[in-house]
Amino acid sequence: MKQLLLLATVLSFAVGCSSSSHKDHERKLEEREHEGIKRDYTVTDASSNIRPGWVEDAEVWAAQNRMDSKTMRYFSFETEPKVSRQIACELARANSRADIAAEITTFINRSLADTSEGSATIDMNQPAPKALKNYVETTLVEKVQALIYGSSVLKTYWEKRQYTEKLGAKADFTGYTCAVFLQMDSARLSEAVDRAADMVLQEAADPALKEKVKKALEQASEDFNNLRKGQI
Repeated sequence: MKQLLLLATVLSFAVGCSSSSHKDHERKLEEREHEGIKRDYTVTDASSNIRPGWVEDAEVWAAQNRMDSKTMRYFSFETEPKVSRQIACELARANSRADIAAEITTFINRSLADTSEGSATIDMNQPAPKALKNYVETTLVEKVQALIYGSSVLKTYWEKRQYTEKLGAKADFTGYTCAVFLQMDSARLSEAVDRAADMVLQEAADPALKEKVKKALEQASEDFNNLRKGQI
């Protein structure tokens, strides 16, 4: 019995060491990844010793960390340098919804530009398509923002940066950046994308253009989700 208990203890210790070793290895790889990047600032303080992977790619980080990628979509947003940490993080949380809306709008805009029906493409230089493009770029993002609800911030990361001219900055100054990692229910996100696509369709008054827009955006929510997961 004592031998079995001893063996269990040894195995538990070995698994713990293996897990710790694996995390250390991942950390070193992450640090090495950024060694060669030239920056015009130095980080003098931060909320973590390592810049989180979710700042760069929320969906990939979520998948690697076995988060619920079936019913949830993940986003990250990082601010430009601000005068204080509090302001930077308040802006990061406040602007994250607008950032999701902008991503949806950019996707729709690109979908329209890439659309073809046989050999006929949507020529954005023509009056009707040009007006539609203008609507997408100037009006749609604000309307879509009202459709983004139910998103929640899961993580926050901030940095205090010292920008210097000798490193390439325009001037010497200290700034704070803040990033947020948030999730949104996939069904709600899909609904927002589909409603945004419908708004664009309603704006297309010309019957021929309306048909092309309909074709371009008929799988908008599915294509948007697949694009975010790297499947397109």
